Amino acid sequence: MITFFLSLLALILGYVLYGKFVENVFGPHNHRTPALKIHDGVDYIPMPLWKIYMIQFLNIAGTGPIFGSIMGAMFGPSAYLWIVFGCIFAGATHDYLSGMISIRNGGIGYPDIIGRYLGNRTKRVMLLFTILLLIMVGAVFVYSPAIILSGMTGSFMMWAVIIFVYYFIATMMPIDKIIGKVYPLFAFALMFMAVAVLVGLVLKMPDLPEIWDGLENRNTKMGPIVPTLFITIACGAISGFHATQSPLMARCIKHEKLGRPVFYGAMITEGIIALIWATVASYFFYGGGAAELGADPSASAPQIVNIVSKSWLGVFGSILALMGVVAAPISTGDTAMRSARLIIADFIHLSQRSITNRLLISVPLFAVTILVLWFNIADADGFNVIWNYFGWANQTLSIFTLWAFTVYLAQQHKPYFITLIPALFMTFVCTTFLLISPIAFGLDSMISYGIGGCVLIVAIIWFARWYRKNIFAK
Repeated sequence: MITFFLSLLALILGYVLYGKFVENVFGPHNHRTPALKIHDGVDYIPMPLWKIYMIQFLNIAGTGPIFGSIMGAMFGPSAYLWIVFGCIFAGATHDYLSGMISIRNGGIGYPDIIGRYLGNRTKRVMLLFTILLLIMVGAVFVYSPAIILSGMTGSFMMWAVIIFVYYFIATMMPIDKIIGKVYPLFAFALMFMAVAVLVGLVLKMPDLPEIWDGLENRNTKMGPIVPTLFITIACGAISGFHATQSPLMARCIKHEKLGRPVFYGAMITEGIIALIWATVASYFFYGGGAAELGADPSASAPQIVNIVSKSWLGVFGSILALMGVVAAPISTGDTAMRSARLIIADFIHLSQRSITNRLLISVPLFAVTILVLWFNIADADGFNVIWNYFGWANQTLSIFTLWAFTVYLAQQHKPYFITLIPALFMTFVCTTFLLISPIAFGLDSMISYGIGGCVLIVAIIWFARWYRKNIFAK
């Protein structure tokens, strides 16, 4: 477990050192934030730091850092490298700037950030893309908890209806009524569960593959490490979905200097959760854990969570596991729908103070989400289909966000390399995955890498020409 402890230390140092550097690059000031200037009693409501941090963590986490890192551990110790470097240099930077640029621009949502720095044409494209992604998130996070709950009691349809009703109520209510009161509790449960599992790992100290042992210990059926690993582990490294969530808390934060613990800190926390569960999965797959726990070595990520929690934490652990795999995705789903409502409202300039205006957007939005879920229920592999496309769309969203931030930093004559390098990397990853993946074009790997490399070169040339015309020439 030496790699785990080194990775944990790296994440903590990443927050202290690189997080401070990113904060200095942005330069928070003392001006009044949108939460104080607008304060509409619905979405713009000042809240204390600890509450905003907990809500931000749960909004961006859900089950992503658990399930994604468990599946990512199938790639072997290389998963540690992506979680650490991805989280510090890409994900946490991405989340911090998502929140801070939103604050600096009056609490604007994701599409408006894109439009402001990449142009209105890109904004319109990304508006549709973002709404579709959020609808997929809403559908996915109805599907998975409904399946789990129906396995305990009741039917899938019964639980799906109950979850949708909750989504609707939470989306319509002021953010401090349900989200502000209940979500910190769910976030605490998710953190406590991870810490308890970590204690179980430390007590066992299993002999696990280390990063210097090479790549022999991995499941080759998962596909090539590049680009598949970087799509499989999204939450815990970098996730474009987070850019739709950070503006929610940007509308509740009282001071810009609180941005680093809220936005950068929540992502580092998610990276730590991902590290813990990647180590649990490594123990399960390669450290004799499956045999020791009497489990099927091919168990799915949710099954591994339940098996480990019940075995190590007893009845209390089972309750925490249930909150992790049921409450957490539900919380992510309803904030996704809330984000969609706000994004549409900002685009059509419809005030959300009135409950009638909220209904005008929410009713058709939920109708479309229900249709997406309904058509995938009929497919035996429906959940996997939604999840696979969600994974690619999620990371593709991060590309546009990172490019928008690169333009912003260049315009401000600040060190834009902190987002340019991740933007170029994710451009290559997402392009290559689209070409090589069986769920998309399924091309030969060499062809996919070649085309991905060409797209990367085109992106570099585009930015160089833009910079020369818009920044250097001035």
